Amino acid sequence: MTQKAQNNNEIAEKNYQPQDYTSKNELNSGLATTHEQVSDTYAEGTLEAKIDNVKGQDIEIPRKGYEA
Repeated sequence: MTQKAQNNNEIAEKNYQPQDYTSKNELNSGLATTHEQVSDTYAEGTLEAKIDNVKGQDIEIPRKGYEA
């Protein structure tokens, strides 16, 4: 197997690990960031930008642009 193929296999087999958040390795820190984004999306469950408050009501997140 060539060196490039070996590197590709190592990358493809990589899984998220909690210590990736503090890693200086670009691949590991990228996995940590992606894991956090997926977890946040999964926890909220929608793309409508709403947050459930403690009483179970949806609170809309305003979509405002930057105003100078």
